[in-house]
Parts: sequence; structure tokens; C-alpha cells
Amino acid sequence: MTLILRTERATDIQAIEDLTRAAFADAPHSSGTEQFIVNALRRAGQLSLSLVAEHNGEIVGHVALSPVALSSGTPGWYGLGPISVAPARQGSGIGSRLMGAALAGLRELGAQGCVLLGDPGYYSRFGFVVRPGLTLPGVPPEYFQALSLTGDWAEGEVSYQVAFEATA
Repeated sequence: MTLILRTERATDIQAIEDLTRAAFADAPHSSGTEQFIVNALRRAGQLSLSLVAEHNGEIVGHVALSPVALSSGTPGWYGLGPISVAPARQGSGIGSRLMGAALAGLRELGAQGCVLLGDPGYYSRFGFVVRPGLTLPGVPPEYFQALSLTGDWAEGEVSYQVAFEATA
């Protein structure tokens, strides 16, 4: 399968929304608002990286990255998510390719690190670990993970963009 990874274009927005909705439709951990979060991040100018995976002209994957704030004031940290893969294509490596491209993009931005909320069994393969010094209130700590891109670890309570509260 020939997969093209690239930055989103304005003409991709509806396809990204539809893909995100479909990808999370049956996910037990989903709030059902992931597509609204991506749109709200974009409207707020906080979508630092928005990458798509395209196959034969169809958007089959997407990953969003946005800046996060740390209570310690440490700059340069980003939140990864949501990441979406078309349901019929899940398990085919598209998510892994998007993760690799997202982390490479963060390195190009000079990011210090990245946090995410997700399955430790999946994200540990990319180097994400639970860091007791980095917390996200209200979530099980084993699902909140971080990756230092510089070798230096920040500490503090993490706050995501207000767009993560979007419900429509």
C-alpha cells in the first residue's frame, strides 16, 4: 500500500472530521467529541501539527498535535491527539506511521517533549512512559504518558488547550 503522509490542507477538513468521527465511533473510551476538538484547535490557531495519511486520494489517518501548558512553566511541550485511523484500516500500520511522522515533526519544531492519554501497551513502543512528575488531573495516571525529545524531563501538572472541552 502506497501511503502519503503530509500536512493537512483546507480541502481535507471535512474528510478529517468524518474520519475522526468514524475512528472513535465504537471506542469505549471515547467522549464522541474528538472531531470537535480537532476543529476547535484549528479555529483557535492551536493545531501545531495536523498530519494526514492518504491512500489513493482518500484520507485514511490523521494526527493532531497542540501545545500544552505545564504548571512549572516549562515551555516546548505538546499534546498528541486525537490520532485517528479509518476503522477498516486499523491494525495495518497507519497509526504507527503517523506517530513516527508526528514525533519527527515535533523534533523539527524544537519541541522539548510530548504527552498523550492512551493505551500504555500501544504507546510504549514509541518511547512513551508514565512519568510520576508529569500529571493530568482526573485521569488514571497509568494512561497519561510522556516522551522527552531532548532527554530533559519537565515536571508539573499538564493543561491541554481549552479546545479539548469542545462538544460541538
